[in-house]
Amino acid sequence: MNILLTGGAGYIGSHTAVSLIEAGHHAVIYDNFSNSSPTVVCCIEEITKTTVPVIAGDILDTARLTEVLQKHAVDAVIHFAGLKAVGESVKAPVAYYANNVQGTISLLQAMQVAHVKSLIFSSSATVYGVPQYLPLDEAHPTGAVNPYGRSKLHIEEMLQDVANSDAAWRIACLRYFNPVGAHASALIGESPRGVPNNLMPYVVQVACGRLPSVSVYGSDYPTSDGTGVRDYIHVVDLAQGHVAALDFLEAHPGWNAFNLGTGRGYSVLEVLRAFEQVCGFSIQHSIVARRPGDVAAAYAKTDAARQLMGWSASRDIHEMCASAWRFARIQPGSVEST
Repeated sequence: MNILLTGGAGYIGSHTAVSLIEAGHHAVIYDNFSNSSPTVVCCIEEITKTTVPVIAGDILDTARLTEVLQKHAVDAVIHFAGLKAVGESVKAPVAYYANNVQGTISLLQAMQVAHVKSLIFSSSATVYGVPQYLPLDEAHPTGAVNPYGRSKLHIEEMLQDVANSDAAWRIACLRYFNPVGAHASALIGESPRGVPNNLMPYVVQVACGRLPSVSVYGSDYPTSDGTGVRDYIHVVDLAQGHVAALDFLEAHPGWNAFNLGTGRGYSVLEVLRAFEQVCGFSIQHSIVARRPGDVAAAYAKTDAARQLMGWSASRDIHEMCASAWRFARIQPGSVEST
């Protein structure tokens, strides 16, 4: 199939492009490169030994999207393009709603014109809000608590309405937990611009000497060691989840939601210890006060993805840390979110 990846040059998009090509599909990348680099496409091509069409364009440009969908005879879309920082969304909610929600409306309009009605949406576990129980399954009540999460949830609700309006639509919302790690080639991986918002890339930058210390926010949570627990998933496992979702949609019309995680939670200190085992030295860190809004623990129940899509994560926290560390050492000058 011909698959359009909006935001396909980004961290998750680039790994998914590789997995799609390896599964026999044709990937077409559409990206405005606001948080990625065109050089990533060259890396995808080097890994896959395949030429990948790449179009520079904004998700809000409906006419451009329509043209691309028609020109490349696109069969399905995987929608990654979107702003994704929780803290930034609190400071700039209008930008998040405009880019994420309005951008998705633009994509849907283009898809309707081009008669493309198969869509995988890059959603997030933030749609669950504060956990009412663990592990989080797809039946858990939704209730996002920040503009980023609300933009994802609103898009999910829009997509339900779209699917209900026309039985031809096939939609999967993939609720990511915490993607980490890098491709085995070390050609693509995560290296965000500026100070990282997430734990793993922050640990990597401390290990590389770019930042002085990891701040551990709170040590008095009701967890095994008092630090926050999260579900981390290797980005290649996550990418392969999109391939499984694509196969699932071929036989299942309508709207569907799936958690993509490992089903296992790791505390902040467990992640630090795992990374220290990989790199061979201690990672400087300090315990500081809790951050407002943080929860003690959040991890997935992944039975639905395993039973209905035949997918489950296979890489553990040590492989996640090892691949992230290898990418950082081989690509030390990288400053793009590739």
